[in-house]
Amino acid sequence: MSGPRVACRGSYDGGLSWQLRASRHAAEREPGAQYVRSMLRIIAAVLAGLTAVITGAIAALVRKGSSRRIRAARWYYRAITVVFATATVLAAMRWRQDYYLFAIGVVAFTAATIGYQHRRRHRPGDTGHIAGMGISYVAMLTAFYVDNGPHLPLWDRLPVIAFWLLPSIIGAPIITRVIIRARQGRATDRTEQVTSARP
Repeated sequence: MSGPRVACRGSYDGGLSWQLRASRHAAEREPGAQYVRSMLRIIAAVLAGLTAVITGAIAALVRKGSSRRIRAARWYYRAITVVFATATVLAAMRWRQDYYLFAIGVVAFTAATIGYQHRRRHRPGDTGHIAGMGISYVAMLTAFYVDNGPHLPLWDRLPVIAFWLLPSIIGAPIITRVIIRARQGRATDRTEQVTSARP
């Protein structure tokens, strides 16, 4: 299940150093305007990855329903969309090396879309939104650690399979706990409404 290890160190862009490598290799072969386009892809990939990491964390930590959380969730989805778009283009340049990271990008974007649309269309309950956004964030972190883990201090002592599994092992119980709490909160609200409606 392990993917090819890379020779890039010190990248903290949400699992996008593979995009930087693909753009760099392409840029080395492309003169003039094509080089500029490759550099723009690098900038877009880095900014989108950093934005997704930061806004995803904000959306998870701030109070539910607050304007700050809503804005953070919107920016997270926009950032994930850009990450996926740039991943699609850049993975095509080095498909044999980066196909598995493209697959993770598909999971991240699909899950984020499900979670975002669940809230935007005002569907009942919070499970779809929480699960979608949570899985998307875990997938993004998985891409980062699979790509960079072998070159990070302490992490480089772990087996490759750990980079694939640890984000899910840590993230799954957190997502499950949040979903359970949200359901309990809704059940409590319904009970209070019924009680207050009684004469």
